[in-house]
Amino acid sequence: MRLSGKVALVTGSTRGLGRAMAERLAVEGASVVVTGRDGRRAQEVAEQLVAQGHQAIGLALEVSDAASVANALNEIEERLGPVDILVNNAGINRDMLLVRMDEEAWEEVMRVNVTGAYRLAKGVLRGMMKRRWGRIINVSSVVGLIGNPGQTNYGASKAALIGFTKSLAREVASRGITVNAVAPGFIQSDMTDALSAEQKERLAEKIPMGRIGRPEEVASCVAFLASDDAAYITGHTLVVDGGLAM
Repeated sequence: MRLSGKVALVTGSTRGLGRAMAERLAVEGASVVVTGRDGRRAQEVAEQLVAQGHQAIGLALEVSDAASVANALNEIEERLGPVDILVNNAGINRDMLLVRMDEEAWEEVMRVNVTGAYRLAKGVLRGMMKRRWGRIINVSSVVGLIGNPGQTNYGASKAALIGFTKSLAREVASRGITVNAVAPGFIQSDMTDALSAEQKERLAEKIPMGRIGRPEEVASCVAFLASDDAAYITGHTLVVDGGLAM
């Protein structure tokens, strides 16, 4: 129960990686805010956590909409208190080769993946600074480190999160706030589940550990960075990829 008494907001947490993170933070004792574009789905996930004995609420949140962010943060404070732990997990991809990419495909990825993280971080920072304690964890990707054909917009957004992490970490370190990033590699998801056995085998061959990662393996790293066990770690990018980006 390393996070007992803390309020944790995980964006994009109705499924996949984000849901695994929300579940792990709840197990660690945090009061968790499950969010996603589908408010009903967020509420269902939160209710399942409550049924397991945890404290959680579910809210609709569109990170690319400033009003949605402001409304969500106000509701969280009213119902649970100020956010102590922010996990910027919400993200999208609009994959295509750059020569075919229109500006909207570029701008949409930046609005969600980068500007969304900026809005949430800015929204919770003042409270964290007053309390002199806070954890901000930005979910980047190995694509932001090594690149991937057809993902110039996604790769640029995930690399931007790493630069954002390092710069913000320097701004707030003296206030007891740590800012770190997690960069997952190929992780089990709806996308990988749709691949054929042959495609999965080819994918695993690229990874030194020889397998695709599990969402829970990324979630455990997020829980560590959110805890006091990581109190002297900031500005760091923890790569969780089975050795892919070595």
